[in-house]
Amino acid sequence: MPDTHASATVSSTELPADLVQLIAAVGELPAEHARALSPLLDRVVESTGRRRRILSLVQDALGQLRLDMKYLMFDLEATRRERDEAQQRLEELTGDGED
Repeated sequence: MPDTHASATVSSTELPADLVQLIAAVGELPAEHARALSPLLDRVVESTGRRRRILSLVQDALGQLRLDMKYLMFDLEATRRERDEAQQRLEELTGDGED
């Protein structure tokens, strides 16, 4: 099989083992069959890489969302504590004025 995008990509990225086996199997086919399958195999390799990049972006976004949620929960708790303290001081001030 001539050097295709799929075979060149194999060395530069991590591909699933079954896809590597498929590339090797296509490489062992007669040249005419390998040429016919090569564009299809290239598309599969490209889509696999694209899916991995998308999955990585989604995982990063979820991680950032989790971190943002932790910060928001911390801020909410701090705001509630501040509110409770302010209410308590207000009650103490208004309670002292009534006596």
